[in-house]
Amino acid sequence: MEIGLYSFAENTPDPLNGHRLQSPAERLRDLLEEIELADQVGLDFYGLGEHHRPDFVASSPVTILAAAAARTKRIRLSTAVTVLSSEDPIRVHQQFATLDLLSGGRAEIMAGRGSFIESFPLFGYDLEDYDTLFEEKLAELLEVRKGGKVSWPGSEHTKPIPGIEIFPKPIQQPLPLWIAVGGTPNSVARAAYYGLPLMLAIIGGEPERFKPFVELYRATAEKAGHADWQMLPVGISSHGFVAENSQDAGDIAFPAHHEAMSRIGRERGWPPTTRAQFDKGAELHGAYFVGSPQQVIDKILLQHEWFKHDRFGLQLSVGTLPHDKVMKAIELLGTVVKPAVNKALGQ
Repeated sequence: MEIGLYSFAENTPDPLNGHRLQSPAERLRDLLEEIELADQVGLDFYGLGEHHRPDFVASSPVTILAAAAARTKRIRLSTAVTVLSSEDPIRVHQQFATLDLLSGGRAEIMAGRGSFIESFPLFGYDLEDYDTLFEEKLAELLEVRKGGKVSWPGSEHTKPIPGIEIFPKPIQQPLPLWIAVGGTPNSVARAAYYGLPLMLAIIGGEPERFKPFVELYRATAEKAGHADWQMLPVGISSHGFVAENSQDAGDIAFPAHHEAMSRIGRERGWPPTTRAQFDKGAELHGAYFVGSPQQVIDKILLQHEWFKHDRFGLQLSVGTLPHDKVMKAIELLGTVVKPAVNKALGQ
């Protein structure tokens, strides 16, 4: 199983450091150190989410990933996600092709509709077109991704491409493209229809209840005629934190998680998260991967029994955490959790 990390490059007052707020430059320096360490300890990928809010600093993830490419050797560099609905598919391909060249063939695109909506008014799009924007731009990106001269007829939200070749050319042909979903059946079926790898976010509730989405994905891919439907990669992404013991993990992760999720909850009408709810989510059948290395190992393996997935992505910092604590968590994930999971899976 591939095991890696993803981040939204959050930059919020750190509740464990007197609610100190870093400058954006400080946060980016820490972020690059975290990606570099993830590479050194053998993690497989790092994904960076696109956001256009004051509490995140990754409005241009590919720029940050390009800086990370110069400081890493083997880790795959991805987004989590590129909000394709408000992007230009040609520019997306060019940016990731450039990242692929800089990284020696380690770039990935992870496209999604976006769980935050700030990019739509920022770039002049109407939220009424939320679904059609993504569908049309994904189809255009897939055409560009094929390489050669691109002939695209255009659509309601895209312009025609009259047989033009797109440069630069990436090392990987084609560039890897994942579809990230939050549990919407239509989004799952779309990924399966195109035969694209699926990344399923499980950030709350009972993870076992997501089994039907994975089953839908594989059944739809088979029905769509993809001969390799059984081999199409499935990934699971979740919130969590790793420390030497479960008490430390919870005590470190909860204050920032509470602040971040409560802030977002106020925007969306959710109630604040309590410590009791957080601890419940950290139990074996819960959604949060918070605990000792062995607890995280056990939960990954349990979910593998349910989903038979190929990739697991952990968002370590939901809200800002002390940099040294995050670095220790990355070390544990790479040197303890990953080897144990792969040994258990016979890899």
